[in-house]
This record gives sequence, structure tokens and C-alpha cells, in this order.
Amino acid sequence: MRVLLVTAMVSSAAGLTLELLLVAQASYLMGDATLATGVVVGTFLAAMGLGAWLTEFIGTKRQSLVRLLRALMLVELCLFPLCLLGPLALFWLFSRNAPLWLATVVLTVLVGLLGGMELPLITRMLETQDQLRRALARVLALDYLGSLVGALAFPLVLLPWLGLLPSAAALSLVPVGCSLALASVFPSLRRWRYPLLALFPLASVAGVLIAPLGDRIEDRFYGARVIERKQSRFQRIVLTRQGADLRLFLDGDLQFSSLDEYRYHEALVHPALAWHPAPRRILLMGAGDGLALREILRWPDVEKVDVVELDPEVVKLARRHPMLRRLNADSLQDPRVQVHLGDAYAHLRSLPNQYDVVIADFPDPDTLPVARLYSVGFYGTLRQRLNPGAVVVTQASTPFLAPRVLASIEAALREVGLLTRPYSVAIPSFGPWGFVMAHENNGSDRFRPIPFATRWLDADQLSALFAFPRDLRPEASDTVQPNRMTRPVLLDYLRNDRRRRLQQPRLLIPMTPGF
Repeated sequence: MRVLLVTAMVSSAAGLTLELLLVAQASYLMGDATLATGVVVGTFLAAMGLGAWLTEFIGTKRQSLVRLLRALMLVELCLFPLCLLGPLALFWLFSRNAPLWLATVVLTVLVGLLGGMELPLITRMLETQDQLRRALARVLALDYLGSLVGALAFPLVLLPWLGLLPSAAALSLVPVGCSLALASVFPSLRRWRYPLLALFPLASVAGVLIAPLGDRIEDRFYGARVIERKQSRFQRIVLTRQGADLRLFLDGDLQFSSLDEYRYHEALVHPALAWHPAPRRILLMGAGDGLALREILRWPDVEKVDVVELDPEVVKLARRHPMLRRLNADSLQDPRVQVHLGDAYAHLRSLPNQYDVVIADFPDPDTLPVARLYSVGFYGTLRQRLNPGAVVVTQASTPFLAPRVLASIEAALREVGLLTRPYSVAIPSFGPWGFVMAHENNGSDRFRPIPFATRWLDADQLSALFAFPRDLRPEASDTVQPNRMTRPVLLDYLRNDRRRRLQQPRLLIPMTPGF
């Protein structure tokens, strides 16, 4: 009985971990994290329900325990190759431009179907040895405990320490181990012991080989040599190089190309600092790569910069990698800089300083956690950290493909009483890119001269930035609402605006970041 209860707990932990792994992989490959989560979780739960129903037709009154044991063994052995090779197959299909959504759903259905059969089979076997009430209570208690273990192990241990594919390989050993335990305890399964003992080391070797094979497949995504890769608790970090072009990708989304990153970072930083008469204290949120910080530190007025970055691995890479250190001019080592690791919303409430300029360089708002960093509530909290006459600037995605995103960010900033000025810049790696600058009305509307030579942004370009083109604005018929945590409209705007623009006939679309 004990081995069945332990099998229930371990299988539950592995099942939930595999579900979270498929969610993470689908979000990474397909970009739309919210939709990927809904599809994988919904499909997985429905398939588990179908698997539980199918167990009704397994076993008879005569020799039912033997039949149930064999069925459980077959389920575990079928889960093994799906865990080991399924995520690798998704990477391979993605590199071949195959129908990835369909493949993800099929894999999720198969895994959920088999996972849904485990608990009913174990419960029915325990029922033959104990009262149903006691058997059900025990197996459900351990099942829930296993779910907790799996839910914590994946983000805190497996993903940051092993990565996606090695985690899948480690999970594939769970059904083999459960099968071996069953074969060791139950006489009717004894003949499976030696084949399973042989399978265990073979599965371990295959798991070790999965990681380099996955890396080779992943290299095809980027079209350049991967010189650094790291799976953190939060995202997949990849640094590539092709000739003089150094590129950083987070979860497959391009963050910068060294050939033209100066255009983005000069446009992000210098208008706000040129507008403020004496920018001494600066808050920079996101941008742990140090490139925006490099531009901030060029201003002689700057005395203190607080940097808030979610992922410590990005900061470590920016401080350690020699090519990235040259590109960011070792800005993260400057004594004027203090780095705060963690969520920007949480740190915004606890930071003791008031700021003259706040620069937000967050990712595009394609998930709920990121979308709240563009919300009315966040900007209301941010305004409490502003000195009189302070300036706020935020990146606002590509208004050519998603015009309502920038307009909604503007509306959220105006909702907290700030005046807004949208602007855009053409970046070869991304196409037209949008920003929003916001401030209180302090009577000034002039930019100071930039007190150093830049690569691109001079006085003429600075004034031209704010001539916001008409084709980057929403259509007259569009209704745009401010983004709120209780109503994250940015998720819908980002998804639907891009789909609508891409469906327009004879429209040339510039290259956008990501896959």
C-alpha cells in the first residue's frame, strides 16, 4: 500500500511540473504567454478528465488488481518517452516552421490523458486493500502534497538549475522509477524488474544528451552563433554574435542589436534628461543590460541612479561578459549606481528616494505581470516618487503594429494627472518604435542642449522625434481605454492590433523582435 501512496504523490508532483514546463515552453516559442497558458492548462485538465473516465473500462472483478497494476505500469512506461522527447520535438518542429500550436495541443492531450489515468488506477487498487473512505482520503492528501512539491520545484529548482529540456529529461525518470518500484514490490510484475533496471541508466544517458541536442536546435532560431545561454528562474537568456553584431534575446525576443541599439537608448534616455533643468536623481526600471544606464551616466548633472531589475542573471551577464561590458561601458560598476533586484512594483513602494527622472524600459505588455507595470495603479504609485517638475518616460512597443498600446499607456499616464507627449524613432532591427514622455505642467517646454556628442540624437533629431506620425495613431473608430490591473486591456490591444495590421493587404511590415 505504501508504494502505491508514494507513487501517487510522486506522479502528481511530476505531472504538475510537466504541465508548468509545457506552459513555459509554449510561452517561449509562441510569444503570447497568456494564450499559451490558457491553451495548455485548459487542454491538460480536460485530457486528465478524459483519462480518468477511461479507467472505468480497465479491470474486472476477477483478477482486477493484476489488471490495474499492469495498466498503471503501461501508463508510466508511455509517459517516459513523452516526457523525454516531447519538449525536444516541439523545439525541432518550431525550427522547421511546423504547425506548433497543433503539436503543443497533441502533446498536452497525450500527457494529460495518461496523467489523468494514474490517480484513479491507484485509488482503485487501494480500494481492494482498504476501505474506500480511507483509501480515497490518503491518496488525495498525497496527491495534493505532490502538486505543491511540483509547483514549487519547477520555478525554484528545475528551471533555473537545469533549464527546460534537462528538466523534461529529469521528469522522464520519474515514471521509470515508479515502474521499477512497482515491479519490485508486486509479484505479478517481477518479470519487469530487469528490463526496467536496464532502462534506467539508458534513460539517464539519453537525458544527458538532450541538452546539447536541444542547444543545437535552438541555435537555428537565431541565425548566428550563440556565445552565451542561461535559463534563469524568469526567462531564457541568449547572447549571440555574428561579426560585429552582438544581440541579446530574452525568451526569444530581441532586446538589442549592437549595430543600432544606440538609436533606441538615446531616444529612451536623452529627451527626458534634456527636458529636465537639473536631473540629479534617476530611477531606471528594467534595462539590466546596462545600455540605457550608459547613456544616463553621460549627463554631468546625474548624482544617483537607482536601477530596478527583476532578473539577477541579466545583471550578472552584463557585469561579467567582456563584449557586453564593452558595449555598456561598465556602467553597472559606476559608484553612482545602486542596483535593486526584484519586482519593480514592489520596489517602487519601498524606495526611499524621490526622483527627477524616471525611465521605464519594461518588456512589451504581453503577460499580466508585465501589463500591470503599464497600469493606472502603477503610475499612481510612481507619481508619489516624483520630485516637483519630474519627467517620466516609458517604452511603448511598436505603434505601427499596435497603435492602441501606446495610446492606452498615454491614457493611463493622463489618468494620474500627467501631461503626455508620444514620440517614435526608426530602429532598423525593430522598425518604428514608440515612447511616451510624461510630466507635470511646470511651465517649461524647451529642451536643453545635450552637453556631449551622441551618435545620432542631435538638436534637429530631438525636435523631430515629437512630430508623431498619423499612421502610428489608432484609427478614429477605435475606442482606447487606460490600462488597469483590474482590466488589462493592453493584452487585447497588443494581440489584436498586430493581427489586424498583419491581415491588411499589400502592407509591408518591418521586422519585429521575437519569433
